[in-house]
Amino acid sequence: MGVDLKAVQALDLWRGAIVESVRRDAPDLSARQMALLLTVYLSSPPHTVRGLAAALNVSKPAVTRALDRLSEYGLVRRKVDETDRRSVLIQRTVKGSVFLREFGDIIVAAAARADNSGSQG
Repeated sequence: MGVDLKAVQALDLWRGAIVESVRRDAPDLSARQMALLLTVYLSSPPHTVRGLAAALNVSKPAVTRALDRLSEYGLVRRKVDETDRRSVLIQRTVKGSVFLREFGDIIVAAAARADNSGSQG
């Protein structure tokens, strides 16, 4: 995957995707919430608060607060681990999958717009 972007181009691509995402009728996630959501969906389960905190190098309370909001939106869900009832697993949801697929499409469209504007110059 050979993407050759300068920092300002990457920022403009990110800006285009973020602007489009806030125009939609979808949850407006913080950077921490988005990082957590992407980690849950793009890395192999199982996911726990402790494991997510370690993966992101943030505190467990910060992960818990972000998970609370993501759960309210229906983008993840908590489930008691049947093998260790003291542990809670963080699981993907259909709504979360759809949200991230649509966000990925937004990024692809922003990249295509950036590519087209760059090739016309």
